[in-house]
Amino acid sequence: MEAEEDIFAYMAFPGELWTRIHSTTPQERLNKEIKRRPNVVGVFPDGASAIRLAGSVLVETADD
Repeated sequence: MEAEEDIFAYMAFPGELWTRIHSTTPQERLNKEIKRRPNVVGVFPDGASAIRLAGSVLVETADD
């Protein structure tokens, strides 16, 4: 299998990190939250305000 080394690359890290590295769930959750926030806010005056909102979601996530 050609991709075997790439598929199991996460195993080179300590075992307690495997689920964070192997799983895409945190990334999917972040993407879902970035998509959800504009629906809550509603209307944006310009594109820059939408980008600031997405940035604030990223900052909140980094703080957690």
